[in-house]
Amino acid sequence: MSGFRKAFKLVRRAPRETQVKLDPAQILEAMPIAVVVVDEQDIIAEVNYAAEEFFGASKTMLQMTNLSELLPVDHPIFLMMERARSAGVTIAEHDLIMEGPRMTRRGCAVLAAPLLDQPGFVVLTLQDESAAKALGQQMSARNAARSITGMAAILAHEVKNPLSGIRGAAQLLELSSPPQDRELAVLIRDEADRIRAMVERMETFGEKTLERQAVNIHRVLEHVRKLSASGFAAKVKFIESYDPSLPHVLGDRDQLIQVLLNLVKNAAEAIEGGDRQDGEIHLTTGFQHGVRLSASAGRSRPNLPIFVAVRDNGPGIPEDIRRHLFEPFVSTKAAGSGLGLALVAKIVADHGGLIDVDSHPGRTEFRIHLPVFEDPEEGVN
Repeated sequence: MSGFRKAFKLVRRAPRETQVKLDPAQILEAMPIAVVVVDEQDIIAEVNYAAEEFFGASKTMLQMTNLSELLPVDHPIFLMMERARSAGVTIAEHDLIMEGPRMTRRGCAVLAAPLLDQPGFVVLTLQDESAAKALGQQMSARNAARSITGMAAILAHEVKNPLSGIRGAAQLLELSSPPQDRELAVLIRDEADRIRAMVERMETFGEKTLERQAVNIHRVLEHVRKLSASGFAAKVKFIESYDPSLPHVLGDRDQLIQVLLNLVKNAAEAIEGGDRQDGEIHLTTGFQHGVRLSASAGRSRPNLPIFVAVRDNGPGIPEDIRRHLFEPFVSTKAAGSGLGLALVAKIVADHGGLIDVDSHPGRTEFRIHLPVFEDPEEGVN
């Protein structure tokens, strides 16, 4: 055995006979982080594929373009590049907003490093961290929703049956009690109904099989708008901005209606709570490059290029609540159960999608990223 071990060590230590030649260009293209090289005049000299997705433009369009044509001239990234050139060190910034004619990205991490072999050249790496943060929040909310599923099963059995007896007894008391006691019987009945309704809402977190198929998201939005405008959002102005070229999404139509109806209802209630007479709800769809979720080894990274946004001009969501918004029992409403957005996050996650929120006074936007329906017959052909 000792001889085998010695031989194994010799084999393991044996140097590679032929050195593998690695192409730096292939390594650059394989990197999942956007890489941009700019010259001393801030003109883009080189980009990788991730940068094309980040900016929503091809390499041909980006090369020889001044960075100031993509971002405002007062953007912090230009100061970062100047510091990197003058000091010869790497400069890092987090949570930057990258907003230009072709894109809007929030929560970006940027690194600027001088290219020592080429004076004045700077290498930029850009990473959108907002999707990672949103995914982390959504996963924690989904885990909490699963715990509610188990709790709801217990409550349905242990609470709903006794509640029926309590409600029935309260009705009998209401009929036979003197007027001064009848109010208490009504109170007992109403509270029993409230508890039963909450248990039933919790039961909606149960695991259901999604019937995913090709869904026209614009028809879903139009259905939601009509329902809302004829009911709880009758006094709110709807503004629609749809991309008619979008393909179908892969989803469950009924559950997507439930998600969007919940978001529109929240938007209408936020506007009403803010006492705005010029309340507006914007419904937007579009195609966004570069939104992908990480996947385990051997599996493709899910691509979520289609987004649906619901935006209102209400008072906004308080900062202390925003980070826990998709968790169960968290609500901005005094009488809210805090289950609506938790259910929204669970349904979106079940679709393999992503939901995030951007909110400040006068503007709150919920954005859902969904996968595209791909016809298997087209793949075969």
